Amino acid sequence: MKYQSVQEINRTQKYIMQERPVFNKEALFSDGTKDYRTPAEPNENETVTIRFRTAKDNVDLVFLCAGGKSYLMKFEESDGSFDYYAVEILLGTESFFYYFEIVSGMLVCRYDRYGVTKEIRKPYFFQIVPGFSTPDWAKGAVIYQIMTDRFYNGDPSTDVLDREYFYIRTFSARVPPEQWEKCPENFSVGEFYGGDLEGVRKKLDYLSDLGVEVIYFNPLFVSPSNHKYDIQDYDHIDPHFGKIVEDEGELLAEGEQDNRKATRYCCRVTSQRNLLASNAFFAEFVKEVHRRGMKVILDGVFNHCGSFNRWLDREKIYEGKEGFSSGAYGSKDSPYRSYFMFKDAEDYKWPDNRSYEGWWGHDTLPKLNLDGSDILYQDILRIAKKWVSEPYCVDGWRLDVAEDLGHSREFNHKFWRDFRNAVKEANPDAVILAEHYGDPKEWLLGDQWDTIMNYVAFMEPVTWFLTGMEKHSDEFCPERIGEIAGFEGAMRHYMTSFLTPSLHCAMNQLSNHDHSRFLTRTNHKAGRVEYLGAAAASEGVNYGVMREAALIQMTWPGAPAVYYGDEAGLCGFTDPDNRRTYPWGHENLELIDLHRELIRLHKENSAFRTGSFQFLDSEDDLLCYARFNREQSFVMIVNNDDKEREKELSVFSAGIPLSATMRQRIVTTENGYSLMPRYYPVSRGKISVTLQKKSAVILECV
Repeated sequence: MKYQSVQEINRTQKYIMQERPVFNKEALFSDGTKDYRTPAEPNENETVTIRFRTAKDNVDLVFLCAGGKSYLMKFEESDGSFDYYAVEILLGTESFFYYFEIVSGMLVCRYDRYGVTKEIRKPYFFQIVPGFSTPDWAKGAVIYQIMTDRFYNGDPSTDVLDREYFYIRTFSARVPPEQWEKCPENFSVGEFYGGDLEGVRKKLDYLSDLGVEVIYFNPLFVSPSNHKYDIQDYDHIDPHFGKIVEDEGELLAEGEQDNRKATRYCCRVTSQRNLLASNAFFAEFVKEVHRRGMKVILDGVFNHCGSFNRWLDREKIYEGKEGFSSGAYGSKDSPYRSYFMFKDAEDYKWPDNRSYEGWWGHDTLPKLNLDGSDILYQDILRIAKKWVSEPYCVDGWRLDVAEDLGHSREFNHKFWRDFRNAVKEANPDAVILAEHYGDPKEWLLGDQWDTIMNYVAFMEPVTWFLTGMEKHSDEFCPERIGEIAGFEGAMRHYMTSFLTPSLHCAMNQLSNHDHSRFLTRTNHKAGRVEYLGAAAASEGVNYGVMREAALIQMTWPGAPAVYYGDEAGLCGFTDPDNRRTYPWGHENLELIDLHRELIRLHKENSAFRTGSFQFLDSEDDLLCYARFNREQSFVMIVNNDDKEREKELSVFSAGIPLSATMRQRIVTTENGYSLMPRYYPVSRGKISVTLQKKSAVILECV
């Protein structure tokens, strides 16, 4: 649309000389959802229609402001309570930034992603990146994270054995099946419980019944540790998770600590028969998951590998084996020499000093020298494409410590741009999801990651608000419990760092493999398992707060991601205690049922997947917000107080008519939950609700 002249503006300003009522700021709204942007994810050089909502007959003019110009928005329609204005914008190839200006008589205000304002705030401008989209299946998808060794043992023949190998000053140890529920040892990198992909396959009915749509696996590639963030071979699924079809060799004898003698380990994880069988099993596993309508995301650890890795081969696992070249640690002439950053040549006296850069100084985690080796660079891109392509066809990558990759910011961004191009070329519908702490804005510009593990705009604010705990359980700040200003400020600010397509598929977790279990945080015990003891993790936990958290997780913008066992009441301090086994046979069945009901509500209602979000009139200890689109409106009220609370709440800004009825869909309390319907009249845009302590409710406009 062309820029409007003053004369044209005056001709359309129908009531400009009349006295107008003060405009209703609650009614002012726009965002990046399909109701306010059509198409929601426009292509380059495409025309997009942008809309803005006001109260009915309440304003004179609405402008879209962009690039120093003001575009008059035309009245489009009214639905009784609200008026909608629209303008068409022809996009180019560059990002399009805008905000709104609203005029009522002599009054003027502006509206940006943070909300109503008098100022022009560039950091909070709306933004469209032409051509950027995220997979539709990932928007609001219900994710289930599995650390495979701790989920279920479906095939004992693949178990790691006692003394099968020696790694980081410890022998591998097999936890007997009868000790499945034993808590992990404090230093447990070589402690294996026997969980495997066959175990996950056998529990697919459980996951499907729960409502899971995506399985995110911690690393599955060959590795000597139980967590496998020290990858040994990126091209193969670890046979201990897959299939072992040949098993020869000897275990380490007492006192032996040389991996050249760990022949059983060598045979199991370097045998081509085992590696090929494991990859083939994984391909069939993914097909079965897909047949059930679910997706698979793999963990990509590309910042560092493990000292066992065949490119470095510090432990000489591959030395002299047919089909393998010499590792960089053992030979200056290794073809992988440039894959790692060794000491400067003048300090390097081969073979007495073989020092290389380790991630955070860990020599078992050699940092990959991606910015120093184009061969390595291309090989990682090959690996990225391989697993999202036939015959494996996984549905995306979660990227470990993604900000750390490379040795400069410029290189980091360049690599992720190339990584995105490679992955999307191989599988346009694959999602790229990065681990990231802090503000992710510079990576979420449409050319690198699709989205992130959402610490800044979900896990951290929710944890502080509901528990007053730091996410590792390292600190307890009681004054932060229920503190609404900090919660709302953090959420408003950091949610604006996401493009709308990124926000809708952000991984919203309460717990994961790096932090304490959320249920444990509800007991306010600050510390770690080595000082407090494993039993303390489940002492004094508050299931009412856990239920509140689950309700928020399933109704907040993004993809709710359940860490295995959270739904069953699993407790644990931070790593390694957060990696306890799933409590089969000892689950909290009521908590599982609650998750199943909340997931069902989430999946059945588009307002929760891709709808708009609005904070309502919250108070300390009382969080109120809405999810809505033009067809549905939901209001969530969370009472985190230690006493009953009454609230008269304005729900008008959620698109709810001034006179309507709201139905209770689910309410959680300290003692459980209820699906019993209850009806609340909306009068003059407000409802009155009474909530028990530590409770939460979902209300739907009917």
